[in-house]
Amino acid sequence: MKPYRKEYLKKDILSGIVVALVSIPISLGYAQIAGLPVVYGLYGSVLPILVYALFTTSPQFVFGVDATPAALVGVALVSLEITASSSEAVRIVPVITMFTAFWLLLFFVIRAGKLVNYISKPVMGGFISGIGCTIILMQVPKLFGGGAGTGELFILLYHIWQELAEFNLLSALLGVGTVVILQIARKKIPKFPMSVVLMLAGAGLMAALHLEDYGVKQLPEVAAGLPKLLIPDFSLFFANAEEILVLSFTIALVIMAQTLLATSNYALKYNYKIHNNREVLAYAAGNAASALVGCCPVNGSVSRSGIADQYGCKSQVMSVTAGLTMVLVLLFGTKFLHYLPVPVLTGIVISALLGILEFDIAKKAWKADKQEFVIFMAAFLGVLILGTIYGVIVGVLLSFIAVIVRAIVPPKTFLGIIPGHEGLHNLSRNKEAYPIRQTVIYRFSGNLFFANINTFQEDIELALKEDTRQVIVDARGIGGIDITAAERLVILKRNLNDKGIYFYLTEHADIVNDQLRAFGAGSLIEEGSVRRTVSLALRAAGVEKPYPLEGIANDVEYPYVEAKEKLAEFEWAFGEEAGEKMEALAAEIAEKIILSGDFSMENIVNSENTAAWGRLGLFDEDELLNRLELYFSRLEEQENPDIKRIEQRLEQRRHIVEEKLRSLSPEAMELLKQHRKKMEERLEEKNPVYYQHYLKLRKQLEEEGS
Repeated sequence: MKPYRKEYLKKDILSGIVVALVSIPISLGYAQIAGLPVVYGLYGSVLPILVYALFTTSPQFVFGVDATPAALVGVALVSLEITASSSEAVRIVPVITMFTAFWLLLFFVIRAGKLVNYISKPVMGGFISGIGCTIILMQVPKLFGGGAGTGELFILLYHIWQELAEFNLLSALLGVGTVVILQIARKKIPKFPMSVVLMLAGAGLMAALHLEDYGVKQLPEVAAGLPKLLIPDFSLFFANAEEILVLSFTIALVIMAQTLLATSNYALKYNYKIHNNREVLAYAAGNAASALVGCCPVNGSVSRSGIADQYGCKSQVMSVTAGLTMVLVLLFGTKFLHYLPVPVLTGIVISALLGILEFDIAKKAWKADKQEFVIFMAAFLGVLILGTIYGVIVGVLLSFIAVIVRAIVPPKTFLGIIPGHEGLHNLSRNKEAYPIRQTVIYRFSGNLFFANINTFQEDIELALKEDTRQVIVDARGIGGIDITAAERLVILKRNLNDKGIYFYLTEHADIVNDQLRAFGAGSLIEEGSVRRTVSLALRAAGVEKPYPLEGIANDVEYPYVEAKEKLAEFEWAFGEEAGEKMEALAAEIAEKIILSGDFSMENIVNSENTAAWGRLGLFDEDELLNRLELYFSRLEEQENPDIKRIEQRLEQRRHIVEEKLRSLSPEAMELLKQHRKKMEERLEEKNPVYYQHYLKLRKQLEEEGS
């Protein structure tokens, strides 16, 4: 209601009146499906709607007597051997409804609304479609003068066959005609309340022509007056505790899932937010109110919400209006309801049920993902053939299986270069893409763990050729690994190295590096087999731009530009230990240079590239040069001209690195300055004495350079 505009009022009231009128035939039909006298459908369209309107955070969703909960209750009554519309049914249905409210309240307390995110669309679509088809088959005989059926698919089909003995042509014309007209109207004039018109027309024909004399059934008389509040008879629970608990839990779960999903769709469509947990509380309150008036469990109505939306509904003033309209019907319009022909009412109900079928999900799944299609059909056929609960179980189990299969066999591909285009491209989907010579680049888009590490290893081993010199894994899709995968990566690297092949793991999140160290695979990092980007791995392996491509005679420039956040890889690889590791690397390289006695620029670069880590990226090389300068300046034999000469070579190398960075990106030098500042701050914090020495050295080298 906040903020509410005056211009909303007219549309809200109009949409509320239309929703109430449309709800009359639908609610009457669903009450019958739930095994209650038809008047309870009207009772469930007053207090529950008003209570829901007070609690919900959705401004436009409609709540009331709906197909799925009604069908679940109706099927349960059959299994309990309770006759529909009997006094026993009238007593036990409110108990089921109240326990549904209790379950929803528990869902609210434990914040179970989040679980809806884990129910796949195919499972829910197959489940709802199965329920819808089951109810339609139950109602089909009423279109031509027969009685409603119960049970699953084959029993219902056999019942329809038996009821053909009661076939009444006039009833069939009225019932089937109603369905056909409503389906055409839904496409041609979706905003027009055709079901209300047909209801009025059917009642008029029944009153004027006495169609009952021709075998057309009509509704029993409905007593006028508002519903009386009652306390459900909980003694019935103890006689059927297990059945009621399981049934009410299933209904509560369906109400929460179906209504939250549909409500969320409207929120996304109109760019507002709903609070899932508050919505679950609204469902609990609405169902408690339904139990107090003796009705079946109530649910969000997609079809009536769509009608309210078509008429411009903006707030729950619509629900209040609909509830008050139904009050007027109960007080002054019940005599009219007696004239409703059952075939027409059944046609309206079946038409509404056709609207909840979600076979469009199956069509999309068939085109895009056969696994999703199988899950939809399993849930659909499970409900239709085995019953509601078994159908849900089958669908959910298949969903979990699909998740496991996707985890075990995630999307994966081999990558190459399209000349003249940036980035790496799928070799199997791009005819213009070429692999880099002697290089396997493999992208694996899923967490690496015990169930898929064999696939990972086999894919790489099968891709090797006689001339392969480096294997690079683009692991940007790997968000985590387990201990089995970590151990196997070490083994895979060792096996490849034995064949003279470099192995690199690249592009992954830094948390994977932490996991590698924790699981005893830190050697991959220490030995430089973990690199920040594919191009840095290629650089470490000695493959320079322009990259040589298989199948192309001349080398083609590969315009690959590093992502700026990926220029520094040492911190990404080693985390908090980056400073210590860089210091150790500087010491290793300095000792190599001193032992060789060769202080040339060529030997400095060669010593870097053949160190344990391997060839560094430009940002990290800049930091390494700083640390090498600091290392050599601390040597006792500082007056040695060789030491002075190497400091000059290191400074020259720093300028070369800067020039390369300038050519890489206009922003790279600014990022380099920030990186240097961060390194200096870390040095000052960890080694204040060395930091002062570093500042002195930098000043000295700058003076000499000027």
